[in-house]
Amino acid sequence: MDARFLGIAELVEAPSVAVVVDVMRAFTVAPWAFAQGAEKIVLAESLDEALALKARHPDWVTLKDGPPAPGFDMVNSPGLLQSIDLGGRTVVQKTTAGTVGALAVKEASLVLCASFVVAEATARLLRTHASDSVTFVVTGDHGQADEDLACAQYIARRTTETGTDAAEFLRRAAESRAAAELAEGVRQGVHPDDVALCLEVDRFPFAMVATLEGSLMVLRPRAMPSLTDEDPV
Repeated sequence: MDARFLGIAELVEAPSVAVVVDVMRAFTVAPWAFAQGAEKIVLAESLDEALALKARHPDWVTLKDGPPAPGFDMVNSPGLLQSIDLGGRTVVQKTTAGTVGALAVKEASLVLCASFVVAEATARLLRTHASDSVTFVVTGDHGQADEDLACAQYIARRTTETGTDAAEFLRRAAESRAAAELAEGVRQGVHPDDVALCLEVDRFPFAMVATLEGSLMVLRPRAMPSLTDEDPV
């Protein structure tokens, strides 16, 4: 598998297969939302679009980066999400990097959104898809976020070498600037457990696939075989 690692600004054309990585925190939050019962996640292009969707669908749940704001129900924190029941709800997510990256590759034939918590399930889906080329979109810090690059490289390696150890990749993520900013309270809308939750490997047994449904980019979980099962031949 030919793996490319690009920042959002480096995407000059839609790849065939894209894996959009945002570890801290958009695509750690999204799996937690599904674990808390969300049916789907709409990836909004702007805060205004998120609010407009909420106005049209009052039962939808809106989520954004940073501190709480009028019109938004939640902030982009896995720790804060753990106590919220989202059973059957639609979540509208708008973040600084992750959702932007997913929308930048919306024309790709397969778009996966990923972080460490769904790493193996994502690798398994890539193995079953058997694509010759995969573009990993490193969303944070203008494509320089080491936590996102480390996770992308781990998933890429895990796709072809199933015995790859996560330890070194997790160390890089734990030492990243994003982890420090979350731990030190530089970023707003943070729970004390956020960094630890972002560094859990394979917490969830599903990958996340984003597809265009009408004019909206919609993220849904796709269950993969148990992590203890043998891969299909």
